[in-house]
Amino acid sequence: MNIRKPLCLVLLLGAFAVNVHGQSVAGLSDRFWQWRAQEQPFTNDDIPRIERPSGFTVDWSPQAIQQRLKRLAEFEEEWKRIAPSAQSPVPEQVDYRLLGSALARVRWELTVVKDWQRDPVFYVDQTLGSVFILLLPPAPFSEERQQEIIARFQQIPSTVRDAEVNLTDMRKPFVQLGVDALDHVAERVKRTEDGLASQFSERNFKALHEAVTPAVKALEQYQGWLEAALPSARTETAIGRDNYVYFLRNVALLPYTPEQLLAMGSEERSRSVAFEAYQEERLAGKPAAPIFSSASEQIKAEREDEEKVRAFLVENKILTVPASMKHYHNLLLPTYLEPLEDLGVTDDLTGPSRLQEDGISYIRKPSPDLGFFHLSTARDPRPIIVHEGVPGHYFQLCLSWSHPDPIRRHYYDSGANEGIGFYAEEMMLQAGLFDDNPHTRETIYSFMRLRALRVEVDVKLALGEFTLQQAADYLAATVPMDKKTALAEAAMFASTPGQAISYQVGKLQIMDLLADAKREQAKSFSMLKFNDSVWLNGNVPIALQRWEMLGDAKDVPTPTSPDKAQ
Repeated sequence: MNIRKPLCLVLLLGAFAVNVHGQSVAGLSDRFWQWRAQEQPFTNDDIPRIERPSGFTVDWSPQAIQQRLKRLAEFEEEWKRIAPSAQSPVPEQVDYRLLGSALARVRWELTVVKDWQRDPVFYVDQTLGSVFILLLPPAPFSEERQQEIIARFQQIPSTVRDAEVNLTDMRKPFVQLGVDALDHVAERVKRTEDGLASQFSERNFKALHEAVTPAVKALEQYQGWLEAALPSARTETAIGRDNYVYFLRNVALLPYTPEQLLAMGSEERSRSVAFEAYQEERLAGKPAAPIFSSASEQIKAEREDEEKVRAFLVENKILTVPASMKHYHNLLLPTYLEPLEDLGVTDDLTGPSRLQEDGISYIRKPSPDLGFFHLSTARDPRPIIVHEGVPGHYFQLCLSWSHPDPIRRHYYDSGANEGIGFYAEEMMLQAGLFDDNPHTRETIYSFMRLRALRVEVDVKLALGEFTLQQAADYLAATVPMDKKTALAEAAMFASTPGQAISYQVGKLQIMDLLADAKREQAKSFSMLKFNDSVWLNGNVPIALQRWEMLGDAKDVPTPTSPDKAQ
């Protein structure tokens, strides 16, 4: 892709500086990410998904965890030894802090949050979730993918055995969610297996069936084990203020305190509610927004809208659209995927080795009974196109996966990625994309309100000011949204502290950066160049982008140590 052209000179010089001066950082990064591809746990979030090496095996045995802790400590010591000086080129220092963020995330996962020890849903993700990931790319299923799916099912019994050894500090809300996640597991997996019959060769389908039977038995036994453990599990899920601050400073590279985050979220919630009230007045007396009559009608509309969004970006000089950039399209949720859809976001944003493939988002048949986000797409696909597809996640990730600096091709924290997706929504609103549909403007404002509320929920869950159920009830009543979606959101936020703030905080950082860049660059400021830079560096926390773009390191936080006393 021709992605170098829109870069400002400082970024070109930055890439050169990394190549010339940062070989030790680049070498450590390469070795770390090869290790990370083997070690990184599966989650229900779509942004952190990574490509796994051939022959990858899910392994959460106690021995594997101890080996990971040992290897992490070695990486951390090496990272400290190769620290650049304060006089080193800024791009080299940015790459160094990026790698530190990646190491801090592993430390966060293994020794602070410790889902492998506290959260039974973690092992649902490492078992059925590891299969779910392989089902997301659309058919046909290659021989290699068929074999990988079989292997993932074969690994489930051993992973369940490891779970029952590792889960020594379970928390009651997570235990209940684990029990619920495995409801009707035999029937659901059987439906997935039946749906794959037409996708697998006869020989592989026989092997799949042979692997599914013991896998389902193990998962059913795991559910029973969790039910027995439920009464004695600890109730608290909060990680505490010190640990939360560790995440903010070291992983997300955010300069804010939890109290500042709450204030930012509150201000943005008021802003979104006011805008939504204005829009409601404009819509008073008008009929509700119509819903597509069929999935095929919605798919056709989304395809046309995606083309129009791309043209809008170019015509309004908002963002460069490389000619080689593939498309983001809808497909109806396949029968083999539908029984497992609660395991994660049902999209396929491709990956570094699949840049010549279209991104896919699976939809449900249009209905007024759909959940919060699916219902919005059943009325107008564009808000989700903008956030998830073009110019949002699919578009940004494809650009970043091709970054000339390999250190910046990886996921570090959702703050930049989700911040860009959320920023894109309001950017396109202000640019006029949704002027033709006042109902869609109202949808964008409701999205804004939800993202602002997520900040409050995330922080209060982490600090122990909300229980999981209180957070779910609060979201359901205040957004408002359906209770199932609210509980799913609250559960994700409780088990992944710091993720829910990323939308709102990342967006505010980008807008603050834009305002300062426009003021400093004055008449030379170009929205196109600004956005091209932010999107290309979409995996880089915004504080580091500010340092590189404006020479301003005020938002780059000083690292802290985790409080390991749980």
